[in-house]
Amino acid sequence: MLAVLDFLSLPIAFFVSLVVSAFSALFMLHPRVPLNFVRIHVGICGFPPLIALLNLVTKKTNEIFGPWHLDPLAWLTALFVLTIGFIVQRYSIRYLLGDRNYRKYFALLTLTTGAASVAWLSDDLRLMLVCWGTTLLGMTLLIGLNREWKVARTASARSGRLFALSWLILLLAITWLTQVTGHWQLSLVLYKGSLLKLGSWERTGINLLMVVAVVIPAAQYPFHRWLLDSVVAPTPVSAVMHAGIVNAGGIILTRFAPLFSGDFTQIFLIVLSSFSVLLGTGIILVQVDYKRQLVGSTIAQMGFMLIQCALGAYLAAIIHAVLHGLFKSALFLQAGSAVHHNELKTRTTPLPSFLWRIAGGVFGLLMGGGFWLITNGKGDELISALLLGWSISFAWTQLVALGYGRIGRIMGFSLIAGAVIVFTAILTTFNGLLHRTVQLGIQPPTSVVILVLSVLLSASAIGAWLTRHHSSTSFAVLYLWLIRLGEPHPDSVESHPKYLAFSLSQGGNKR
Repeated sequence: MLAVLDFLSLPIAFFVSLVVSAFSALFMLHPRVPLNFVRIHVGICGFPPLIALLNLVTKKTNEIFGPWHLDPLAWLTALFVLTIGFIVQRYSIRYLLGDRNYRKYFALLTLTTGAASVAWLSDDLRLMLVCWGTTLLGMTLLIGLNREWKVARTASARSGRLFALSWLILLLAITWLTQVTGHWQLSLVLYKGSLLKLGSWERTGINLLMVVAVVIPAAQYPFHRWLLDSVVAPTPVSAVMHAGIVNAGGIILTRFAPLFSGDFTQIFLIVLSSFSVLLGTGIILVQVDYKRQLVGSTIAQMGFMLIQCALGAYLAAIIHAVLHGLFKSALFLQAGSAVHHNELKTRTTPLPSFLWRIAGGVFGLLMGGGFWLITNGKGDELISALLLGWSISFAWTQLVALGYGRIGRIMGFSLIAGAVIVFTAILTTFNGLLHRTVQLGIQPPTSVVILVLSVLLSASAIGAWLTRHHSSTSFAVLYLWLIRLGEPHPDSVESHPKYLAFSLSQGGNKR
């Protein structure tokens, strides 16, 4: 008994800290509570991620207690969500000071990230559904936080409808699954004996529902425009969207990985996500608004994450979701520094020599090939190996081949070597934490992987050719098509917020 209590001491401390954070958020809503209390509240919100980290480091076994599934994947996702939430709240203390929704913002943000973390810790599917629905509702309210602005209300309503559709589809899939297997506990549902009760058509139907349910919040085509509409939300809200919300698809599909058996659903997800990767990349290239460029990047990155899931590389998908979430949140928080002043260029960038370019390509090829061989040459890692090799080759061109003199090239090579070391350390750490929890899924045929690579590489080659032929009709058609798909809905855009002029006029009348 004492051993059980000792094992549960840290999990209990985690849930207690979450409850205290929630009460602190609700207490702050009272108008008589001074605004300075927000600093105390943010300090309180720092305890849950700290305790989640302690659980992740010390609890390396897969344990189920009541409605809770306490394994390293659950603690990692809880740590990830709450860490981003804490950083964004700390950033917002000064960023949103003076906003009339100041108290409401911190309360909603605390409850949203708290509900998301509990969702991924749940073994009871009913609790998971409730917490995930609460997360989506909280995000909808955060997008429309400024109720006086019609554009924000419109974006919130449109996002809310799509979130509700996604949640209802997930509810249908889970209800169907539990009715066939006879269990509401995730661990029992995914037990081999329970899955044997599923017929092939039932498995395919449930998997299709799961896929549709996750591609909506992941902003995949044709549901991507809700994320473009959401740029009207405060920038910290855009940052917190990456705390297990737009990237929740990878977490959900990883949790339900035993359901996927290499059927039509995985091929469908590969095709849809591959198109979204190309679309998101195109949006980055044609948009001039910085936040929309970041949105396009998210669409493409989430597409790649779902491709990893479809190929059975769930560990790679989780690593991608966590690192992308941290990176993209940081980019959103520094969006205000993206405006650069025109500066007179005093020197031109030299063109790298042919030999330096060849050296970069060979180095990238060797690193990508080595990574693929280390991962036992599996088909699902082929795309990751190619991306790694291309990234190293590109970095070599920018940092070494374009380096100024011998010192510049030495510094560039040192930076690349350091990045490779950090990448290896991160990959080793994640593998050590999750190798017993996240399994390798069933992969589709190798021909499908080769086809996906061929399509992505061919599309990249066509895009590169078109960018060198600006005067061609094909370039104009592609450019306008990407502009149209990369624009939010017309009623979600307002260059000069009208509610500000109305507020100023009202203030003038009162004076």
